[in-house]
Amino acid sequence: MSSQYAAFLAPPTLSYQSLNAAPHDLYRKHRSEFPFVQRECGVFLVLRAKDVQALISDPRTRQVETELARARGISAGPVMDLVSNSLLFSNGDVHRRRRQPLSRCFAFRMMEGLRSNVRSLAQELVTHKLGDGEMKLRDDYAAAIPAITIASILGIPRCDVPLFTSLSYRVAKILTTSWTYDDLPDIEAAITELSVYVSGLIDDRRKRPRPDFLSDYVASIDEAGEMSALEAVMQIISVVLGGTDTTRAAIVIMVGLLLQQRDGVWQTLRHYPDMVPAAVSESLRYEPSAASIPRLAVADIELAGHVIPRGSPVLLSTMSAMRDPDVFADPDRFDLVRPMSKWHPVFGGGEHRCLGEALARIEMEEALSALINSRLDLELGDQQLNVHGHAGIRQVDELVVRWR
Repeated sequence: MSSQYAAFLAPPTLSYQSLNAAPHDLYRKHRSEFPFVQRECGVFLVLRAKDVQALISDPRTRQVETELARARGISAGPVMDLVSNSLLFSNGDVHRRRRQPLSRCFAFRMMEGLRSNVRSLAQELVTHKLGDGEMKLRDDYAAAIPAITIASILGIPRCDVPLFTSLSYRVAKILTTSWTYDDLPDIEAAITELSVYVSGLIDDRRKRPRPDFLSDYVASIDEAGEMSALEAVMQIISVVLGGTDTTRAAIVIMVGLLLQQRDGVWQTLRHYPDMVPAAVSESLRYEPSAASIPRLAVADIELAGHVIPRGSPVLLSTMSAMRDPDVFADPDRFDLVRPMSKWHPVFGGGEHRCLGEALARIEMEEALSALINSRLDLELGDQQLNVHGHAGIRQVDELVVRWR
């Protein structure tokens, strides 16, 4: 269909069910015809790479604050406390005030200093499972790497990591498109419990400071005097959410993709381990664990003859954009030597670019390197890689890997 003809047709409205069933197929089909589609809930999904990139910092859009939660009937309670007090859902001076105390710790140079710790952790996890002949990739390996790392950064005792991890993954469901109203009581209970836990950590560092990130964070917010007690807790929870679920899924997806090409890409990496960073970048492009960036249209936005009305919630589909053939040649092929820009689209852009980008890359690189360097003859078990969701944080099924 020509773009001139498509301009006379309204972009389609798609159901959650159809989008979740075959997101890449639907994005491929409609991206060539329309700059966006609309979801049945009224949200607009922007599909083309040039539009996604432009709208990240376009003044006609801003970060969604409480609009999506309110659109789903949430106006009070633990979820609203999180959404209305988090840097993830704020703009302008409020966002900068909430982000600034965290930014220094997550700078690229400081994160690189953690690489040896992440490497040792990944090697330890592999070694622990050597005699078993198989490993649950998600729960035994991928979940532990970001959870233990972020717990270490926050000074959380290792014995508390299982509780901390469980709460984090339960809370993170609110950032997906898969939660239902039946899930809300558990999500709210997890937010409440995690808030109490983090509040206790902050109180402890205020009374007994030590040379760690959380003590520096508490000293910084106390000195500035600009953040409420609730805000202080919710920024730490925001860091936890951003640093656990997406990375866990990304590691599983990456290893699953590579083992599905066991006789090709996987063997190439075993012979050329310096290509691990390229494998990480390509897996993030090919099958991202975070599929979209939320925005709100604050003015009418015209794209290729179609208009997103002012006041509309918008999802910038990085998942679609990273398969756009206008930017990525042969986009549906996993290409280990594909040229990628320094600033990977999956981490967003502008003032809301992912705070934990450097850490996520390190965790993925070291997770993959530990498996490759183990010299284990890895293969997938009976299941194949199964990733769910078309927007927000995506979910991945357990994946068993085996070796002889």
